Amino acid sequence: MSRVWQVATTVDAEPAAKALAESAVHARLAACAQVSGPITSTYRWQGTVETATEWVVTFKTTAEVAPALTSHIRERHSYDQPEIIATEVVGGDPGYLAWVVTETR
Repeated sequence: MSRVWQVATTVDAEPAAKALAESAVHARLAACAQVSGPITSTYRWQGTVETATEWVVTFKTTAEVAPALTSHIRERHSYDQPEIIATEVVGGDPGYLAWVVTETR
């Protein structure tokens, strides 16, 4: 069975988060995508500490599809350097994991 991954990114507006989630699921690059927020992020960017309101989008996908999903996110993202973090899922309900694989084929 394919390995399941979660891929997460943050964006600066809820409509952008929803659009990114929908476009990835529609393209079968993710079985589902969850939007959460708003959150407050504090980070260093170009030598300055900044604080911003963001939304998190968490995608469920497979290891095989993750590179295409990463490209999809990068192409549609408004940030110069978007956060894109992929984490392998090491356990979970077998039926759910199988569903993720089926929906991303």
